[in-house]
Amino acid sequence: MITAKPKAASSTPRPRWQRVARRFARRPMAVTGLILVVGFVLFAILGPILLTDPNQQDFTAILQTPSFAHLLGTDDLGRDVFARIANGARVSLMAGVMSTALALIIGITIGLITGFYRGWVDVVVMRIVDVMLAFPFLIFAVGLAAILGASLTNVIIALAVSQVPEVIRIARGEAMAIREQEFVSGAVADGARDGTIMFRYIAPNAMSAFIVQATVAIPAAIIGESTLSFLGLGVQPPMSSWGIMLTSAQQYLAQAPYLALFPGIAIALTALGFNLLGDGLRDVLDPKETR
Repeated sequence: MITAKPKAASSTPRPRWQRVARRFARRPMAVTGLILVVGFVLFAILGPILLTDPNQQDFTAILQTPSFAHLLGTDDLGRDVFARIANGARVSLMAGVMSTALALIIGITIGLITGFYRGWVDVVVMRIVDVMLAFPFLIFAVGLAAILGASLTNVIIALAVSQVPEVIRIARGEAMAIREQEFVSGAVADGARDGTIMFRYIAPNAMSAFIVQATVAIPAAIIGESTLSFLGLGVQPPMSSWGIMLTSAQQYLAQAPYLALFPGIAIALTALGFNLLGDGLRDVLDPKETR
């Protein structure tokens, strides 16, 4: 009796990015976060190009409610609120991405060095980090911005420095865990230099943690920029910012509440999108995730 041989199961595993994408697609909240983030980025890039000048004043259309001519109404100087929110999105995107990128570059470098070498360098750096982390993020950023002065560049610097301690702590922990892995020991045995081990072996294997940290840090930086601008320590008029718009709206809350409502919704949706995306990435990039 001849029996058919069972078909051999496919032994070629799918690429990791495909497995991650499939797990990500099965999480509706994470997908929602991605849609919000992509929408925010496109709005920040294309909005100021397609819409009218955010500083164009029309004194015949002061404090007009939302209409077809002005989708989100006008402010106390007759400026289009929709155009100003779009321009403010670009400012927020610049502040969030650039400050986070700067914090990651500085924090990852210091964290990898301290976690790899340990010793007195690690002790000194971590004591400084503990002191910085004793201050809430926004309080630290406000203090730095007050010292540096009000400008977008100084806001980016203040937000980046305020985020560096948390990045150092994460990078240090990843370096301490990964340096004990066998492939790192093998690289050491092969005579690899310390810099090669840190940035060719340890850093790439910790990239998942850094990506998740970036998605958490960017919305915090966006809220921080809005807070500093609201307090007068961020970008200055006539440049548009969500924080400046909220400041200007205070005296018109009873007459034109939409002036505060729409910038507030923009901040909330942006922060929500990045947080949902970060939660989803943390789940799908978890090494223990097997589904």
